[in-house]
Amino acid sequence: MQPFDYLIPKDHAEASALLAAGGGSVRPFMGGTDFLIRARGGFIRPQSVVDLKVLPGMREIRQSPDGWLVIGAACTMNQVAAHPLVLAGYDLLAQACNSVASYQLRNRATIGGNCCNASPAADTAPALFCLDAVAETYGPAGARRIPIADFFVGPGRSALQLGEFLTAIHLPPAPTGACGAFNKLGRTKLGDISAVSVAVYAWEHDTETPRRDWRIALGAVGPTPLRAPEAEAALAADASPQGVQRAAELTAAAARPIDDIRASAAYRRAMVAVLARRGIEAVLAGIARAGLQAVPFGGVPAGSVSPTGVLREGRPEQMIGGAA
Repeated sequence: MQPFDYLIPKDHAEASALLAAGGGSVRPFMGGTDFLIRARGGFIRPQSVVDLKVLPGMREIRQSPDGWLVIGAACTMNQVAAHPLVLAGYDLLAQACNSVASYQLRNRATIGGNCCNASPAADTAPALFCLDAVAETYGPAGARRIPIADFFVGPGRSALQLGEFLTAIHLPPAPTGACGAFNKLGRTKLGDISAVSVAVYAWEHDTETPRRDWRIALGAVGPTPLRAPEAEAALAADASPQGVQRAAELTAAAARPIDDIRASAAYRRAMVAVLARRGIEAVLAGIARAGLQAVPFGGVPAGSVSPTGVLREGRPEQMIGGAA
């Protein structure tokens, strides 16, 4: 691996200036799990790295005065997955974080790095899409906020400009009774990059006429993570068994997969339907386990509900390694 200088900025402005001045020869550094592999393999040859995790707020998780959850970009996957504020209202994100690689790597891998690599297979991305996350960045022009759907531009390409870096992920207040499920499929049961991933999220509006909103987001089946709005609308209108099957089919239709070393496009599209159906059924089962009587188009329990209820050996119970 080519030697490089290790730089510790004193504040956000200096970090931005260092990144901007160095161009492609200076790389940002947080967890390093992806950076070190690329550097060791010769895919990148940085002259310097700027350690961003030392900056204020980068490793903090807090609730803002307006009720939003703010997750520092350098927070590790294990830190996010175990944090009480995340578990209390954003279990879907905890499930996604717990699916990343191995427990040891999750002690280093960061949520910000997972987003900034801009991989279509980023495990946290579908959950963040469902949760309407907003990315906060800092650059030469100061701070700005970018909806997560606009942050992912293409394979390996984010909305970050020269000298700009991700500082935090902002999540709006979780709707009362929100319930989510995350499923992924890889070549191996644990630790592999996703060949397909699907996040499903639902909540009920507090209105005289029961109405539930759904979010379905996909990973590894398009140039960027993506939503399945037609499937969401179909579920909002009909969450019967027939409606669930129809929504799963519409989710598969929204996918834009390719053939690569991990899976064929045809297999990916078929598995999107399987994982979408499993996710929807897991959300409905989570609602049933909460003990509320079902109403047309759903009823959602008070508080955030995990569709699995437990984690096994630190991993989401619903994560799978094969399809059925």
